Amino acid sequence: MQRRHFVAGLAAAGTLLATKPAFADLPSLRFRDMYSRGKDLSDQAIALQGQRIVMTGYMAPPLKPEINFFVLTKTPMATCPFCDDATDWPNDIVLSYFAGDMKFTRFSNLIRVEGTFDTGIETDGPTGFVSKVRLLDTRYTVL
Repeated sequence: MQRRHFVAGLAAAGTLLATKPAFADLPSLRFRDMYSRGKDLSDQAIALQGQRIVMTGYMAPPLKPEINFFVLTKTPMATCPFCDDATDWPNDIVLSYFAGDMKFTRFSNLIRVEGTFDTGIETDGPTGFVSKVRLLDTRYTVL
């Protein structure tokens, strides 16, 4: 291989690596920035209502395999919080509805989630799960 071909190949590889992922152009919301005081949503969270955003966290174990959502948490959870009364459910959670078929990942995998941010108290009919914040039509990438 000639040196100029090698250098050209490196340049092309660098271009591929520099390409932004789809998530890069979306606003992001951190768990710590979601609430201002107590249970009040922050101004930042309120401003993101209805927008596609990115969040990073962990997928809590599913309530049951047939559901079409997962709970995004700030820290990894090894057990379903609804299956063990001794487990403390964190205040920092976001209900995340999948856009298509469900594919769960390990609770210890850090994930980046993209979805449409939705606020307001709602109850999921089939499960009775009550949420204050949600991500709709989500997709995720394991980091």
